[in-house]
Amino acid sequence: MIIKNQHDVTTAVLAELEHASDERFKTIMKAAVIHLHGFARDAQLTEAEFHQVCAWVAKLGQLTTPSHNEVVLAAGSMGLSSLVCLLNNGDKGQTETTANLMGPFWRQDAPRMMSGDSLVRSPTPGVPIFVNAWVKDLQGQPVADAQVDVWHTSAEGFYENQDPEQADMNLRGTFTTDANGHIAFQSIKPCGYPIPLSGPVGALLRAQSRHNMRPAHIHFMINKTGYKTQFSQVYSSDDPFLDTDVQFAVTQALVGHYVLHADTPAPNPDVTGPWYSLDYTFVIEPGENRLPPPPITGKATAARPVNEVLPPRASAR
Repeated sequence: MIIKNQHDVTTAVLAELEHASDERFKTIMKAAVIHLHGFARDAQLTEAEFHQVCAWVAKLGQLTTPSHNEVVLAAGSMGLSSLVCLLNNGDKGQTETTANLMGPFWRQDAPRMMSGDSLVRSPTPGVPIFVNAWVKDLQGQPVADAQVDVWHTSAEGFYENQDPEQADMNLRGTFTTDANGHIAFQSIKPCGYPIPLSGPVGALLRAQSRHNMRPAHIHFMINKTGYKTQFSQVYSSDDPFLDTDVQFAVTQALVGHYVLHADTPAPNPDVTGPWYSLDYTFVIEPGENRLPPPPITGKATAARPVNEVLPPRASAR
């Protein structure tokens, strides 16, 4: 088709998509073309701005490495990851769900562990935490023999893949639920942390005068045949950034009650001083237990990054 005007461009692209044999691919691409072309028209995008957008997208890929995923970070910082999660869980967005973002820090093949084991594999400062978690189905029945991956940051705000000072797979583990759908583990309480600012995501946040903090949380991934694979993050109820999470991911269902115990003995007699407990129940839905490709596959070998924190807007304080 020879293009006569700007409207012909959209018509021509959509016409070519009609030749696609995969109907789902066709549906997705038609929607993408319609919305992308509509975006350019609504924004009255200039050529210079278009080149800036292309450079921004290219930089996302260039900065994605085995230990860092700038693409997933960007999707979260624009609310896209959270939206897709809520559209696809809780009866396709109709009900509350314990599903949440996968995030950019899940690593596959974390060490297999027994219920009650500690995730700490190298000296890791922090207040001890003892977690009990249950997995149930939509009818409230326990789900036995589910694989549960767990991972979180140190009390200094670093995942082990970012931090060469931590042992490989520190603060990560894979558990299997018992007949009651239960797992338990010991670790240290994670803290909130700033997402990296060195790439396009940092520029995006600065342009909006947004802070870059995530509230403290523990990640879980639950996987069993016959059930949809569920990623979750259980957020700490005492974190000051719950309402302004830079990744737009905190839902009421996932605010956990992290209880501080100052005077009672810990479940592990070797632990002295204050400790935290967290009890939480996940509800998983029937569906396909397909695992997505892990966003990272390795551990950083460079020096530990320096965390930079952007101040919140005055109205958000």
